Amino acid sequence: MKRKNNEVIENKVFENITFDAENPAQGIYEECRFIHCTLNTADLSEVTFRNCTFDGCDLSLAKLNETGFQEVRFANSKLLGLQFCDCRELLLEFEFEQCMLKLSNFQRLNLKKTQFTECNLQEADFTGTDLTGATFQNCDLLRTTFDHTNLEKSDFRTAYNFSINPETNRIRKARFSLTGVVGLLDGYGIEIE
Repeated sequence: MKRKNNEVIENKVFENITFDAENPAQGIYEECRFIHCTLNTADLSEVTFRNCTFDGCDLSLAKLNETGFQEVRFANSKLLGLQFCDCRELLLEFEFEQCMLKLSNFQRLNLKKTQFTECNLQEADFTGTDLTGATFQNCDLLRTTFDHTNLEKSDFRTAYNFSINPETNRIRKARFSLTGVVGLLDGYGIEIE
């Protein structure tokens, strides 16, 4: 089926809708709200979302090849295993609040000033990502990968379970709580009591 990626859908609310092969998401969505929608394993390739909100949605394992997320807010949503690194990078901007982002891949993206609030980011991958000025407020970062990541001016004061190697990441002016500093020393095999 040929995708209609130029159709613009504006100011619409989608509630309790399942997007799948029979009812695909396609085109450009502007200022739309998706409430309790199911998009898990959906093919969102080449679809653009501008100024949209996803609240209580499940996008787990959705295909994101050249998907555009421009000023998109995800709240209370399940986003397991998403390959955000496949998204269109032009104007990429989103924020996450109370989202399940386990095993998601953000490699090599420009995510400056991105807000992660009360999210589960266990085993997410931020390798080579620019997170300058990002905030991880009350986020679980257990086994999350930070490697050659720019974390300058990022806020980790309330984040927990993180392990960040200061030798392989840029952390100048990043903010950590006193108890969180332990996460910067994990790679050294130091026992802190």
